[in-house]
Amino acid sequence: MRVPVQSVSRPRVLIADDHGIVAEGIRALLARTCDVVAIFKNGRELIEDAPKLNPDVIVLDIGMPLLNGLDAAERLREFLPATKFVFLTMQDDANLAAAVQQLGAVGFVLKHAAASELLNAVSQVLAGKSYITPKLRSESWAQRESRARQFSKELTPRQLEVLQLLAEGRPMKEIADILKVSEKTVMFHKYNIMESFNLKNNSELVLFALKHHVISS
Repeated sequence: MRVPVQSVSRPRVLIADDHGIVAEGIRALLARTCDVVAIFKNGRELIEDAPKLNPDVIVLDIGMPLLNGLDAAERLREFLPATKFVFLTMQDDANLAAAVQQLGAVGFVLKHAAASELLNAVSQVLAGKSYITPKLRSESWAQRESRARQFSKELTPRQLEVLQLLAEGRPMKEIADILKVSEKTVMFHKYNIMESFNLKNNSELVLFALKHHVISS
């Protein structure tokens, strides 16, 4: 008598990266073991559609336009509490790695790492474990909490949105349209950000956003 073989469901994965070639490369790599159900080009698209797709894992670039990967993941936790995150970045920054770990069992992989490292990170987070690129393992993770506090931004979610869009060089009207608010509201948030952090001009605002990884260089 032939015993039926039970099918094992494959993990459902979303990819979010604004570089099409990179995203397609990740898709090809993960398709060996996962079902890649969608690719998004920015963080705002991701937070709008990911809850409808209910993925097991989201592989996302931290430095995405419109809404960066870290802020997008923080928002999605409310709607997708069981979903795991694997962050991709060019920055081997221990403070940034510590910040993403505040989201629980996550992956932190450098974009120039070997393909096997990304596969390992996805496997680890699916098992409920964190994966941090070995390049940062020599750091003293006993100070992880202090690193996260150092990295944290004393801005409201709306101020973070405005800061990122301003630092990307988008005009006030476009920002107002994206956020569905008035231009006066955008100007109000910009004024408060610059006053709070003693920023004198747009150049300093961009540097501030870069320093705090709101945008990537």
